[in-house]
Amino acid sequence: WRIDFQLGWDADPEEEKKPENVIPRIQAMLGPEVEFELEWVSVYQFACRRIDNMRYQRVLFAGDAAHQVSPFGARGANTGVQDIDNLIWKLKLVIDGQAPVSFIDSYHEERAFAADDNLRQSTRSTDFITPKSRASRVLRDAVLTLAEHEPFARTLVNSGRLSTPTPYVSSSLNTPDSVPFGERMVPGTPCADAPVRQGSRPGWLLSQLGEGFTVLVFGAGDFPVSLQAAGLEIPVKTIGPAGSGALLEDVQGLAAQRYAAHEGCAYLIRPDQHVAARWSRFDPLQIAAAINRCVGHSMVQAACA
Repeated sequence: WRIDFQLGWDADPEEEKKPENVIPRIQAMLGPEVEFELEWVSVYQFACRRIDNMRYQRVLFAGDAAHQVSPFGARGANTGVQDIDNLIWKLKLVIDGQAPVSFIDSYHEERAFAADDNLRQSTRSTDFITPKSRASRVLRDAVLTLAEHEPFARTLVNSGRLSTPTPYVSSSLNTPDSVPFGERMVPGTPCADAPVRQGSRPGWLLSQLGEGFTVLVFGAGDFPVSLQAAGLEIPVKTIGPAGSGALLEDVQGLAAQRYAAHEGCAYLIRPDQHVAARWSRFDPLQIAAAINRCVGHSMVQAACA
């Protein structure tokens, strides 16, 4: 168990975390007959803040160095890992000379957007736990009272909603849909996983995408095994139901369902396994243009115009 107690500003942190002061509070919550041992006691303060820019020339900020949130929902650790997922492939492309230095600025664009989303979510949890106004307190107390007997109210209890990846829905690296495609897996969305099979080997879709860009085509047809764009060789992988002849077998049809897919549609997947673009049919020229946009080449053209 992890149990949090709110202290006033005038509390003595060293005094409050002594076992003789902590144990009676826990007993008051759990009951005097419940046996427990203290594993760890500490005092912390809520913090919700972000650096103004996650890149300063050759210095890049990530994790707690770039943003801090209240410790609800495992947001600190998860967003730190997501920062590196976002940064590392961009940094490698720049180091290898396959993207302009300005491409690194998209790291701040996307991850600052995600950090602000996490700050909003964490602040909502903090405000529920420690109401800042009379109205907030009335709402919180009403929710807790109703939650004891009413199932609907339990979904309103906000003691720290678990962290989920933030879709980069407004990223400049996305290629917007050219035709209506459904609301799932829009460009900028983290890729959904699904069980697949390659030959006789069962596995998972995300494990089959590889480490770089991938074009994922739903269906089997006369598609090339790879495409050349932006100085990169991009593998093309097909996925379809059993017996379709596709490279990957959509074992339960979940991939097609989760990607709102239809026969012949194509997805461009980024190295960090976010959707960069999607099309109702496989078009090498459109895919190449989306790849160029997603590695910052369009940024260079805009700068030279």
